[in-house]
Amino acid sequence: MKTLIDKANVLIEALPYMQRFHNAIVVIKFGGSTMEDSTVIDRTMRDIVLLETIGLRPVVVHGGGKAISAKLKELNIPTKFVNGLRYTCPETIKVVDDVLHHQVNKSLVEQTEKHGGVPQGISGKEVLIAKKLVQVINGKETEYGFVGDVTEVNTAPILDALKKKMIPIITPLARDAEGQPYNINADVAACKMAQALKATKLVFLSDVPGILRDPKDEKTLIPTIYMREVDEYIQNGIICGGMIPKVRSALEAIGNGVKKVHMIDGRINHALLLEIFTDSGVGTEIFRWKGAELPPHTPPTI
Repeated sequence: MKTLIDKANVLIEALPYMQRFHNAIVVIKFGGSTMEDSTVIDRTMRDIVLLETIGLRPVVVHGGGKAISAKLKELNIPTKFVNGLRYTCPETIKVVDDVLHHQVNKSLVEQTEKHGGVPQGISGKEVLIAKKLVQVINGKETEYGFVGDVTEVNTAPILDALKKKMIPIITPLARDAEGQPYNINADVAACKMAQALKATKLVFLSDVPGILRDPKDEKTLIPTIYMREVDEYIQNGIICGGMIPKVRSALEAIGNGVKKVHMIDGRINHALLLEIFTDSGVGTEIFRWKGAELPPHTPPTI
């Protein structure tokens, strides 16, 4: 009986969050080494199906770097990274497009269907418009081949899927005005979509617990960060390396209408549900300011 009561208490704790976020858009970026573990993929897609079933509107943006690297190796195409971004030559963009669409996206769609969800696989080329990414570093222009800088988001196919109670599962690709495909960093793609959709939440599911004061000690997890604190955390080296552009993208999303950003460890069983539907959560959440999400929130009509 105690076990049954404990289960009921979990539902009661989750109730106000279910009510609060009913019909709210939640953009989930699924990537990193979490996508190399079939068990993690299976339970993550099951949890995403649960989110949709109880009334949230999840939108999934996925990575696929390891699968792309494996295919390039198989085809004897060299893999090259510049400033942390995959240099994408004409041969590489064809592989990226093929692997993301026909391998990674297809697999996630199948997993979603397995758990009773109704997925809609969408190529990023249908929803993201981009131009060639060129960065000026130390006074010198650096370009990355067919890596894109997102300039526009066409939300119509995504909103259409949500209206039909489907789960959009989107590849991090884009095209330019002439139809040329571009490789897009999945974090950036998720942030741009969250902004355009005015998402209530943007969730990064990866292989780290969140932001840690001491990278070697998971007990030093920082549960809540406000926008004004980020520069100080960067200066102190708490936010460093690859976490810096991720957090910067998160701040841009919050500054453009996203209510809250979550960074959680997808390797934890039901991490997504624990972060959204429990009082304590399991990762790091980023707000605009203290109390920013305390007033009642009315989700957009889908």
